[in-house]
Amino acid sequence: MKIVKIKNNSGEYPERLGYLSDAPVSLSMLGKSLKEQLDSPVLAIVGSRKATSYGRGVTEDFATAAARWGICIVSGLALGIDSIAHTATLNASGKTIAVLPSGLNNIYPASHRSLAKRILVENGTLVSEYPDDFIPRRESFIQRNRIIAALSDALLVTEAAERSGSLYTARFALEIGKPVLAVPGNINSPTSSGTNNLIKSGAILVNSE
Repeated sequence: MKIVKIKNNSGEYPERLGYLSDAPVSLSMLGKSLKEQLDSPVLAIVGSRKATSYGRGVTEDFATAAARWGICIVSGLALGIDSIAHTATLNASGKTIAVLPSGLNNIYPASHRSLAKRILVENGTLVSEYPDDFIPRRESFIQRNRIIAALSDALLVTEAAERSGSLYTARFALEIGKPVLAVPGNINSPTSSGTNNLIKSGAILVNSE
């Protein structure tokens, strides 16, 4: 499968990235047309890399329901909540976009190469702003999150610790005026402290599909 390059002056370049003050000059894409994917409502689902059984369950429930409603799910192919959201969407025969912090010839994390392949086989899309062989650096994970936020119509954080990287995604979403939703969790659970704090700060509480 050939990597497609989309420049910011192309008709294929997502208009919604224009919300970003530092929008990428170009994107690399594998799989189904990004423009076609974005014709549907788009929900970003992100969260902790160290998902608990609670986080896994609620993520599977929300991603499955959204996919069945025809909503495209965008996430970051990361360990934990991200990969759970992608997998649940595929299991429901839904549409999904994975935004990578690495080049498309260097799937990260390597343990998710099979998931990335499944996304492509099942009409999903892989996207990156980086050169094809780029190895991710610490800052590229945060930069990736702004694209997830910009591609979505709304962002859902299902489980996140107080210092979770997914809170950067929520911050980017708020900066560009996208709704942020969060699933409440046990007040004694460290992996729910981030989502609970988002709700305290004004995020929309979501407790049912």
